[in-house]
Amino acid sequence: MQADETGGPDWDVTAESLLDAAVEAFLRAEFNIVQPILQRLRHEFGVPDIGSTAVRHDTLLAALAARVGNWPDVLRRCPDFDLVEADTGIVHALAVIALRELAQEGQHTDARTAAVVIVLWAYLLDEEDSDDFRALLTERRGEPVPDAAWEQAHAQLRNRISELLRALDVRAGRDVLSAWSTAWEAECEGGAVSFADLPADAGPDALTTLADAAEYLVRNGRGAELLIAYEARHPDSMPADLPGHDACTVSLARALAGRGRDLARACKWSEALADLDAAVWLGHTLKDDERAAVLQAGRNVGRSRTGLDYSSRVRIAGLEQAHSLLPQDTSLADELTAELVAEGKRVERSDPRESRSRFARALAVTPAHPEARAGLDSHLTADLEKAIKSTHAGDAILVDEVRGLLARDPECMPARLWLSKHHAERAVSAAALGRTDEARGAVREIFRYDGPERSPGERLVDDRLVGILVAAARITGIADARAGLERRVQLLHTAASVPSHTRGHVREDLNEALLHLAEHLEDAASPSDVIELFLRDLMRTGVSARFDQIVEAAYRNRARVRETAGDPGGALRDRRCAERVGAGLPDQGFLFGPASARPPRRNADTGQDTLF
Repeated sequence: MQADETGGPDWDVTAESLLDAAVEAFLRAEFNIVQPILQRLRHEFGVPDIGSTAVRHDTLLAALAARVGNWPDVLRRCPDFDLVEADTGIVHALAVIALRELAQEGQHTDARTAAVVIVLWAYLLDEEDSDDFRALLTERRGEPVPDAAWEQAHAQLRNRISELLRALDVRAGRDVLSAWSTAWEAECEGGAVSFADLPADAGPDALTTLADAAEYLVRNGRGAELLIAYEARHPDSMPADLPGHDACTVSLARALAGRGRDLARACKWSEALADLDAAVWLGHTLKDDERAAVLQAGRNVGRSRTGLDYSSRVRIAGLEQAHSLLPQDTSLADELTAELVAEGKRVERSDPRESRSRFARALAVTPAHPEARAGLDSHLTADLEKAIKSTHAGDAILVDEVRGLLARDPECMPARLWLSKHHAERAVSAAALGRTDEARGAVREIFRYDGPERSPGERLVDDRLVGILVAAARITGIADARAGLERRVQLLHTAASVPSHTRGHVREDLNEALLHLAEHLEDAASPSDVIELFLRDLMRTGVSARFDQIVEAAYRNRARVRETAGDPGGALRDRRCAERVGAGLPDQGFLFGPASARPPRRNADTGQDTLF
């Protein structure tokens, strides 16, 4: 070394030699000369800011600050450490002081001090690279450290640090995901703690990330502890429901799969399937032993060795999970189908809805399964019989389902009757909207289900359509509500437009329906509503004296309203229309145009303008 013992001037001194002198003085506990040497270093060469000199300088300053309890300065300098470049003796001194500081009363929650302890001691006790620390001890002892003594001391020191951190975790109430002992073990295994990024107000997960902690726990067979900690933190949520869940999802999935496998070995079948299902839901791919656990649990879930505790519902739920996990396994599909069919038959009378659901699910698992298909057809037939009698109160019956039933059983009379009724309703709905061709098409469908298939003639189709519409009109017109009466008029008007040998009777029914509608409008609507019905030209004047009286009164009432409102011209036109309706014109042609093809004389008045 090119310097005298007092640190005096020496023209051969270098920055490295001064730093060496300061380090040796610190290790000899000659603290009174360390600072003067460092001051000379900074005065003559400046503050080291790059390379190993800067690392060694900062490490030494951190150790000095730790010695006098200046922890803010220690923590300020620690993030810049590159421990490979630092002096092992200084690192050891700083690690010892930090460990003592952490063990002091009131320091059990100081995350940044804990980070210093964990990082430095994990570096010193690194089993793969402990030569520097062991060499330091050899130098201090003056003789090599025997292997047995080294291994014993090494293990004892690690255990003491582990026990201290574990005690501080218990005291602070930290779980394994935020435990300093977990961070310590993870750091020793491969480096997980980065105190350079620790915030000043370090939270419970500051020393290591959730992902690193979770991965370490699963990798070292502590998946059960991970699950306990995670479920305690989020009792009502799975990772996919939480912000930032990707941090430990993979580790959680592996832990769930491992626990599920262990539960299967313990014959806890439902619990095993639940865990394995959750693991797959989180993205885990089952391994061979886990698939074997699923298969074993699926075959035994809901059963007991004595057979006394058999539960169909538990077994079906378990088989559903197992089948979803191993969809290609035919044995699970067969067992699930058999259980579903058996349950469907068991509750066929007591709970038809549940029974139908079981049969439908069985068909989804095993398409074309004969017993499941028969069970569903039986339920559908019963529903059709109720629908025909208008007593069905369940879900709507689908046309395609009924057609499928009829295709499987052409002699099924309830299916034929229901389809006939369905298409009759279609014909009525189309006729109510004035779509006669569509109504005729629906009637042709009825002939397909009434008996042996045949192609009816147009006259037969029209006669059937008229009969359907007249029957529907009689039911519709029972109520006095305007909508019902309007619908009745529309149905009979459509029926009257269809060629049929009963046309005359239909016309009479239409006139009667028009009169009922006019009477209802007279009582419950405005005069204009009555007049609009009249102008639809559905009944000629003179056919029904009562109808003519209602229309005449409507014109007169509206004339009075217009006169009161200051519209004398409109009132005059309404009175003239009333007079012509009251005169009982012999032919509607005089109301809406000339009665013959011969054009009227230029000055002739047909009355059409007056009525409109």
